[in-house]
Amino acid sequence: MSLLDEEGNQDESLESKTLSAEDQVKDHSTGTRVVAGQIFLESGKSDSQSENEENFHSREEERENSLEELNSLEMSNLLNKDLEEAEIQSPVLTAIGGTADGEPCHFPFLFMEKEYAECTADGREDGRLWCATTYDYKKDQKWGFCESEEQSNKRRQMQEAEDVYQIGMKILNESSKKAQKKVAYQYLLKAADMNHTKAMEKVSYALLFGDYLKQNIQSSKELFEKLTEEGSPKGQMALGFLYASGLGVNSSQAKALVYYTFGALGGNLIAHMILGYRYWAGIGVLQSCESALTHYRLVANHVASDISLTGGTVVQRIRLADEVENPGMASGMLEEDLIQYYQFLAEKGDVQAQVGLGQLHLHGGRGVEQNHQRAFEYFNQAANAGNSHAMAFLGKMYSEGSDVVPQSNETALQYFKKAADMGNPVGQSGLGMAYLYGRGVPVNYELALKYFQKAAEQGWVDGQLQLGSMYYNGIGVKKDYKQALKYFNLASQGGHILAFYNLAQMHATGTGVMRSCHTAVELFKNVCERGRWSERLMTAYNSYKDGDSNSAVVQYLLLAEQGYEVAQSNAAFILDQKEASIVGENETYPRALLHWNRAASQGYTVARIKLGDYHFYGFGTDVDYETAFIHYRLASEQQHSAQAMFNLGYMHEKGLGIKQDIHLAKRFYDMAAEASPDAQVPVFLALCKLGVIYSLQYIREINIREVFSHIDMDQLLGPEWDLYLMTIIALLLGTIIAYRQRQHQAIPRPAGLRPAVPQQEPPPEHQPPQ
Repeated sequence: MSLLDEEGNQDESLESKTLSAEDQVKDHSTGTRVVAGQIFLESGKSDSQSENEENFHSREEERENSLEELNSLEMSNLLNKDLEEAEIQSPVLTAIGGTADGEPCHFPFLFMEKEYAECTADGREDGRLWCATTYDYKKDQKWGFCESEEQSNKRRQMQEAEDVYQIGMKILNESSKKAQKKVAYQYLLKAADMNHTKAMEKVSYALLFGDYLKQNIQSSKELFEKLTEEGSPKGQMALGFLYASGLGVNSSQAKALVYYTFGALGGNLIAHMILGYRYWAGIGVLQSCESALTHYRLVANHVASDISLTGGTVVQRIRLADEVENPGMASGMLEEDLIQYYQFLAEKGDVQAQVGLGQLHLHGGRGVEQNHQRAFEYFNQAANAGNSHAMAFLGKMYSEGSDVVPQSNETALQYFKKAADMGNPVGQSGLGMAYLYGRGVPVNYELALKYFQKAAEQGWVDGQLQLGSMYYNGIGVKKDYKQALKYFNLASQGGHILAFYNLAQMHATGTGVMRSCHTAVELFKNVCERGRWSERLMTAYNSYKDGDSNSAVVQYLLLAEQGYEVAQSNAAFILDQKEASIVGENETYPRALLHWNRAASQGYTVARIKLGDYHFYGFGTDVDYETAFIHYRLASEQQHSAQAMFNLGYMHEKGLGIKQDIHLAKRFYDMAAEASPDAQVPVFLALCKLGVIYSLQYIREINIREVFSHIDMDQLLGPEWDLYLMTIIALLLGTIIAYRQRQHQAIPRPAGLRPAVPQQEPPPEHQPPQ
């Protein structure tokens, strides 16, 4: 499934969940429960622990069933808004034309020995819908059309567009080749030309980002405007983005806010996320933690419900500035030759390589696409060699089920038991899940608790998370919010998304901790940034590496709107380097300054220093040494940046934006050298220069004649100091004369007797430069 399609599915699924999600965020005082490691709000808490335990599984099954129903509803809801409107039937349909014009349709009616409960096109070559006005059509021959000719033509056109759209989506989802995906988008283009809403959404985003279609901001804007008129939340959100970033339109934060709001009201998750960030940072709106909490929690609920036992999406946060300035620093990406090397080791039977590659393909990331088939093969090889980790992960795959591995609690249990018997924490955690939810074994909370404790003691995050859930709900143990908080904190240190989600819920409701809106928002924001849309970070990076800076900057700008700090700094970096031609030359620095500012407010040191540089040199703003000094000082005090300290030393030395003070300048230079070994050489040179300046300044400040007039040589060297001085001069003069006489006494050899000495080249280190 393509990234755009995944984003679309996430957006659509919210429409059926919006009400419950809003109910959840309205009341902070309501009780909560944890299901599969996720805390959900509910109207009240049961005081009885036994009641809680009895209802726990029924609630879990209901939630899973409702999610399945929602997903099936999403998949079946393929026709667009116009087609749905054409198919809506009023309680009483009146026949149009035919032999019973104006008479009500009779349902069911009998035609060709078959009963019809709705209008049909059977028996007609033109495909027009009709109905009978009596039960037996053959007997009475009473009939009429269910739609006018115009409605019929529109319905057939929309059906044709739907067929074309489905062909395009089938090719898009089943192929991984770029050429095939381009063919798929040609079908989608054709469907979009026939006003198919979903096709227009996909094509407009493809034109915006340059995904398999040539990037065309103007064409995408026109499609977004058309979609907005039709009430498409995705179109509204995208049009808001164009006005926010000034792409294809004059920038207007007010219009952007309006479109984002409409998109959010329509259930678009990305619009909710953007509004959450704007209320949190106070961009275009008054800063409001509670409003940010409402939006972020709504999105986080959806992201958390998507998290499976195998874990969520791996988010690759690669900074372009760090890659350029530190080319030797690892970006987190695996080189192709390194992957091939591990594959070679795996083929040769290296178990560790097999397990590593299995995990890499299971979760995806680091430049490797998610591939359950290959993950299953690698885990199988390692498991056959007796590796407990591979057995545990095979258990996870069977427990989850996928297109490659059929879901089987019995098989999963076998693998979990084998791994757990070998002391593997992943297997112990899997076995705990089996006993907690009765997957393949009877429910046994004591055994579940025992296995989760064993896994948690070895530092496995799933064990810590589930242990926290049991303490939170009081399942198998007495309710203990402090213990729940402890284990959720431990799991969050291991980066588990659901741990962040649970902690956010606890801080949002004040359960077990003092309520803190700010902490809850930051935790929910972390969860939201793990949604499937985070995959676009990798897509944008690949576009930049392929030399398509225009596509990369648009993708980074959208992610920057969603609050991704790494996207803000990367967008600012591309604009700073003037690599994006879609942004006017006069606008690059002001826009870069805006995104450096947003990235700096989220704690990125390089961005804070860049803000200082922009104000120091006047890039995108007026030269302002005082503001530059403030930014450098913030970077120095908050992030202990050696670069910022060096810059502060220079400003103190020159008296720029601050009173000149050579002593403070030396202090900051020394601090820079202590903060980073890389700063030692430039600091040494700066201190040498500072020493010369200080000496000259000292000499200027004193009167040399006055100094010498105050020196008493008799007192300093004794009464006969002149004799001592004359003796020293005479000795020096005698030494020089004796040395010169010795040189003149050297007797030269006759030319014929002089041996031929071959000319030797001077050593390499003494050779003059070429």
